[in-house]
Amino acid sequence: MTKSDLTHLDPTGAANMVDVSAKPVTERTAVATGHVVMQAETLETILAGDAHKGDVIGTARIAGIMAAKRTHELIPLCHPIGLSKVVVDIEADEALPGLRVTATTKVAERTGVEMEALTAVSVACLTIYDMAKAIDRGMTIGDIRLLEKTGGQSGAWRAQS
Repeated sequence: MTKSDLTHLDPTGAANMVDVSAKPVTERTAVATGHVVMQAETLETILAGDAHKGDVIGTARIAGIMAAKRTHELIPLCHPIGLSKVVVDIEADEALPGLRVTATTKVAERTGVEMEALTAVSVACLTIYDMAKAIDRGMTIGDIRLLEKTGGQSGAWRAQS
């Protein structure tokens, strides 16, 4: 890969927002995932609704949705886009033990929604940590990644398992 392959760099190497005005509007989706690993007792406390700060899962879901809508304010070269759908699912996984977060984003636009899905997952995981850190500061956030995307010039893409 060369500098010229990177769409956010001009010929001199300076960062620039990509001009998407000539691209056609297409329906685009993205799915991202991540997880928060914690002590089994912490997971039990969260699932019982006994965390001191309140509803950890509900609050993290709302935080993820809000973050997806503000991605362009957090990631410098992202375009502001009018999301048509954001879903943040949070499920307990006793094998971790912890919570798995999945975000699905959708838009009809000239640019993709991968960063919005990844931002939703990241902020939801951070919110879980924030709300449960009083009982488990050793939690870890990990494996945040894109699972799949559809639409646009490059078409569909799915991560290898």
